Amino acid sequence: MNAELNDALVPAWEDSVSASQATFRTLLDAMASPGRICRLPMTSNTPAPFNAATTALCLSLADLDTPVWLDAHVRSNAVSSFLRFHCGCALTDDPAQAVFAVLSSTENIDFACFAQGSMEYPDRSTTLFVQASGLREGARYTLSGPGIRDTAELRVTGLSEHFSQAWRRNNAGFPLGVDLVFCCGDELVALPRTTQILE
Repeated sequence: MNAELNDALVPAWEDSVSASQATFRTLLDAMASPGRICRLPMTSNTPAPFNAATTALCLSLADLDTPVWLDAHVRSNAVSSFLRFHCGCALTDDPAQAVFAVLSSTENIDFACFAQGSMEYPDRSTTLFVQASGLREGARYTLSGPGIRDTAELRVTGLSEHFSQAWRRNNAGFPLGVDLVFCCGDELVALPRTTQILE
């Protein structure tokens, strides 16, 4: 039995039901208040190179019915073993088939390559978990839209300089499009497709 599988067999959470529910509530709070940094109340054993927030979201949301796509920088043996054992989810090589995707950055990412949903079922789109090295530094983006009173600020370390243009293209297809969750340590910031980046 290899080291990755040994690590995967370690319980992810001491109380998986409570932790999963708490994680889901935190995500709902973040989606309802785009740009606001939310801290997860519970963290889990984390397979490298996942951070705690990414791991918790996958544990809470991914299952047999939710294929997951991983970019090359996060697709490690440890991650693959962990997700298969704890979530039972399939790992897909086709981003258009993914319900959830984990990315190491937004660099050179075409949001249109992921599932966009349909007019009948706009919720059948991919939610992207983007790992970040910081949620308080970097270029300032001013946000507006549902859940935001006046405006909010988004700062994510290392965002691509083309991010705002790519996000506006994602907005243009509304109600279709992807939703983003930036993950850093045990914190996350959500950017739903309804949120606009102002000039």
